[in-house]
Amino acid sequence: MQKKLWAIAGVAVIVIAGTYWYSESTGKKETAALDTQSIKQLVHEFSSRSAKAESASISSTQLIVENAGSSLTYRLPKDEFFVSIAPYLEKSHPCATHNLVGCQGELAEQEFSVTVQDSEGNAVMDKKIMKSQPNGFIDLWLPRDQTYRVTIEQNGKIAKSEVSTYQENDTCVTTMQLG
Repeated sequence: MQKKLWAIAGVAVIVIAGTYWYSESTGKKETAALDTQSIKQLVHEFSSRSAKAESASISSTQLIVENAGSSLTYRLPKDEFFVSIAPYLEKSHPCATHNLVGCQGELAEQEFSVTVQDSEGNAVMDKKIMKSQPNGFIDLWLPRDQTYRVTIEQNGKIAKSEVSTYQENDTCVTTMQLG
């Protein structure tokens, strides 16, 4: 039954994205290609919990979705890097590669002011009000191959950190304690 539901979900992606393929018969990892907007939408759906899977981990170069013994790999945009940040007050967890359906941050569905500056101090995002997802994370798509200073504020409490977007960097940041 789960494999049939997974196949139906694949058909829905075909209709929406037009470039998805799936091989249930092989049971092997398959690579799927989606345009930038479609991949961002898929990532958002997993973060917001409107899409379901057993696992949806996102590295610096790919999204790997696993369900019913099958695995699909989506290539991420070449010029953008995904990073997910879970600001916290008291509870966090160690993480490097973000799992959109498995990682849970402490401060779910709360508003934060987010500022991102490049290494020269130019604002990429300036005090943008963002709401964390049901998983407690704030998702950002940033230009690749740079280092940024990220400031997150809520109710007078502030967390600051450096985030880099090179291929070897983590996609899950769980070290930004508001204080």
